[in-house]
Amino acid sequence: MISAVVNLIRLLKAIKRSWDTPLFRSAFLFAGMILLSGMIFYHGVEGWSWIDSFYFSVTTASTVGLGDLEPKTDAGKLFTTLYIFVGVGVFVVLFALLAKALLETEDGGD
Repeated sequence: MISAVVNLIRLLKAIKRSWDTPLFRSAFLFAGMILLSGMIFYHGVEGWSWIDSFYFSVTTASTVGLGDLEPKTDAGKLFTTLYIFVGVGVFVVLFALLAKALLETEDGGD
């Protein structure tokens, strides 16, 4: 439990450290917009609950893809294909910037 708290604190420090970088802010906000757009789409088109829509958006954008939910409509399948390509790209950039900030914190650049 202590290690989870320590890692959470390190993550929050990395976010705070990165927030001054326009690229990080853009990637962070764009990632949030991607998750929100996925939630709205899946809720409206597939008829899923907000929680299921959020869950599917996160697991799809993160490439986890557990397979317990899947789009049934053609529109849902086409949207999901595009959503994967865009989501993976944005989240890779976001996590790379966070990793950079975590490494800088580790090196004592804090």
